[in-house]
Amino acid sequence: MSPTTVVTGLGIVAPNGLGTEDYWKSTLAGDSGLARVTRFDPGQYPSTVGGEVPGFTAEEHIPSRLMPQTDHMTRLALTAADWAIKDAGVEPGQLPEFGMGVVTSASGGAVEFGQRELQNLWSKGKEYVSAYQSFAWFYAVNTGQISIRHEMRGPSGVLLTEQAGGIDSLGQARRHVRKGFPLIVAGGVDAALCPWGWVPQIASGLMSTVADPARAYLPFSADASGYVPGEGGAILVTEDADSARERGASQVYGEIAGYAATLDPAPETGRPSGFLRAARNAIEDAGLTPADIDVVFADASGVPELDRAEAQAISELFGDRAVPVTAPKTMTGRLLAGGSALDVATALLALRDGVIPPTVNVGAAAPELTIDLVTEAREARLRSALVLTRGHGGFNAALVVRRTS
Repeated sequence: MSPTTVVTGLGIVAPNGLGTEDYWKSTLAGDSGLARVTRFDPGQYPSTVGGEVPGFTAEEHIPSRLMPQTDHMTRLALTAADWAIKDAGVEPGQLPEFGMGVVTSASGGAVEFGQRELQNLWSKGKEYVSAYQSFAWFYAVNTGQISIRHEMRGPSGVLLTEQAGGIDSLGQARRHVRKGFPLIVAGGVDAALCPWGWVPQIASGLMSTVADPARAYLPFSADASGYVPGEGGAILVTEDADSARERGASQVYGEIAGYAATLDPAPETGRPSGFLRAARNAIEDAGLTPADIDVVFADASGVPELDRAEAQAISELFGDRAVPVTAPKTMTGRLLAGGSALDVATALLALRDGVIPPTVNVGAAAPELTIDLVTEAREARLRSALVLTRGHGGFNAALVVRRTS
């Protein structure tokens, strides 16, 4: 029998809350972190709204020696990892160094750092390019810096599946736990709110161009017009349940019970998306049936045709309006590599407190979408949650988390 993988620590950095409990309080209250972008001047671009992490002063969280060699993204990731490890009650030396590993997700690396150094190269010359450019921009940098900081020398890796990466990293963490490694830090944190990260997203044609933050990102709504990007995400501590019990873990948020991932075929083939199959396989992997799922945390792209496809998949799997569906990311935006990791953390908090967070600003789902969209916080008896995600490029992933008590 495979070891049970549980989550014992959470670290959250999000546009509507810095820290797990601040984020959760804001989320239940329906407080959005979306606004006009301030990290750069977005006035020359068609899209101007984003989700920025508020009140983060890097010097309060990051050692001075790391400041020159880290991007804003990595500073957020290191902070979230510190909080997750502290939340799990893991002490240095408590577990063997080679028994602990790190798996994170990435979309494109530390683009803000890379943009600044390339600007220095083009405008001033190679002498003004930081030596840290050799690794600070790299998509695996969060994994590397977290593992070095906490002396976690076990299996490490990085998943590049955009928004799906957070779930994929947790699926990989569960594989390592099942192989006998007692603890894996996993999840995703991203930060691409700079021109170099902004322009490729605009080029996708999927971003909203609505300037009103309350109307820009409306997944499943008749007024949906695209998505809004954000920065941040979540880092989670995953452990073998027996190992966590033996070391006296202070809490268990829940079990990673089921996971599946699929890749869509090329559009010209005319073959169907693998999104529904990922959801079915994750539920089956958990040893459950659709009737056992108490809430679905949706991918919620905000793009009308993608929302319609997701709603149809949910209805086909569960039945029309048969399960509550929520998208609290309407308060944060889509966080690229950090997005589904934050959704999983949110699902675990929902299981802990017995409440489904709302999909804000959306009064109701479009009439043709037969889903029970939760638009106000709803108390419910929750045992299992399904988290769905899609990454740009055809990546699909699904994760089932469930209560352990």
